[in-house]
Amino acid sequence: MTSSSLILLRKVPKTYENIVILNQLTRSITSVGANDQEADGVTTRNDFIHCYTIVRKELKETYYWLRLLSILNNVLTKQIDYVLTENDEIIRIISSIIYNTQKKH
Repeated sequence: MTSSSLILLRKVPKTYENIVILNQLTRSITSVGANDQEADGVTTRNDFIHCYTIVRKELKETYYWLRLLSILNNVLTKQIDYVLTENDEIIRIISSIIYNTQKKH
């Protein structure tokens, strides 16, 4: 999701409103990747769950910003919808990972 999202952001017109949203999106999208990588290196189950909980939170924030971007940029609706669908699928996967990891406790 990260690469397709960041590529999409390059196509967005640079209006004042869009720039504010783009900055927020860039932060939340890159946080997803950073926390995923951090989770890969943790040593405890609780740290793993914590990292992936942050990943899920950032994905939900990304979803919010993408929806706003879609409202403001009708021309990009199809492309944004694709990324929204991808984002939603990843949220489901991450939620499943968190659930299954917690269940093992």
